[in-house]
Amino acid sequence: MSQSAYVHGYSDREAERLSDQANTLTEILHHDTRFPPGSLVLEAGCGTGAQTVIITSQNPDCRFRSIDISQTSLDFAEERLRKEAGSCISQVTFEQGDIRNLPYDDETFDHIFLCFVLEHLPEPGNALKELKRVLKFGGSIMAIEGDHGSVYFYPPSQAAIDAVQTQIELQHRSGGDACIGRRLYPLLTETGFSDVRVTPRMVYVDASKPELVDGFTRKTFTAMIEGVQHNAVAAGLISNERFEEGIQSLYRTCEPEGVFCYTFFKAAGVKS
Repeated sequence: MSQSAYVHGYSDREAERLSDQANTLTEILHHDTRFPPGSLVLEAGCGTGAQTVIITSQNPDCRFRSIDISQTSLDFAEERLRKEAGSCISQVTFEQGDIRNLPYDDETFDHIFLCFVLEHLPEPGNALKELKRVLKFGGSIMAIEGDHGSVYFYPPSQAAIDAVQTQIELQHRSGGDACIGRRLYPLLTETGFSDVRVTPRMVYVDASKPELVDGFTRKTFTAMIEGVQHNAVAAGLISNERFEEGIQSLYRTCEPEGVFCYTFFKAAGVKS
């Protein structure tokens, strides 16, 4: 995956959005992100370190190699870890690398973790084969992905659906799949992992959960869609006016009568 293929971009605002997303969804996505003590874990595609802070803090007796194709993101990730979880810094080695062509020997790692990575790859199955190569027999892979096709909300708005669809289409044109969550089971089984298990992690948001209204609906999902406005309009996928209408509709789901739902998928499999 080239850096230019990352549909969300590498801006400071995007880094902040990723941090908001990780912090808001920690309990939903990571209450069971645990590895046996003493494990060497490959975090594939660590990005700006939003997930690194969480998984290292939850696994203080493990060592991590956190890799990413972007050196800028790696620098940001290391600085974030020092600031937010400084006691974990000795657990992690940050390295630049492409998960489709890893610089490691066969069967190097006890476990592999990746989150919001496969959605950006044109051939995610090939990346999974390469990850499987460096995984020890009996080791596990854990993958978390979203699925933009799972979005529904109240009040209903076709304009909001149209705006979300532009993000899905832009990601498709860059070679990715914004709806890849539903594909995790076949992807892992086709790669040859055994004992594959997938659990949906639904985020349901209404006014009784103000932390999710702000942290997820407003600052994570709507901010992500809003971030592709220029590219969506420039690509002729939607008019600026229609996109603005859609964004305002998404923000209305943050109001007292609003409801917002989205489903993530968490998969695990074993190399046998």
